[in-house]
Amino acid sequence: MEQYLAVGLMHYLALAALVFGIGLFTVITRRHAVAVLLGVELMLNAANINLVACGRYGPGTGAPGLDGQVFALIVIALAACEAAVGLAIILALYRNRGTVNPDEADSMKW
Repeated sequence: MEQYLAVGLMHYLALAALVFGIGLFTVITRRHAVAVLLGVELMLNAANINLVACGRYGPGTGAPGLDGQVFALIVIALAACEAAVGLAIILALYRNRGTVNPDEADSMKW
């Protein structure tokens, strides 16, 4: 007879911590602006995992699991806005400086 491992809140929190750690490592170590944006997106996705998991397993005021999902949708919308603005800044940096190194962004002019 097979036994299945029950996936609980701690499993989701451990996964979110791992994804957040990978994103943080990417933001700290990369010197390419697109890679830094990808690291930020990973950290936001880790926050989404936490929101949905805590909404599912925590006490809620509405339907079970919908509180965390609504907040996760808001974070996804903010992440899309962040990606659009970030890519626009990266394109402007590349047009003005010819590089996408974030260290060169300190002297961008209008």
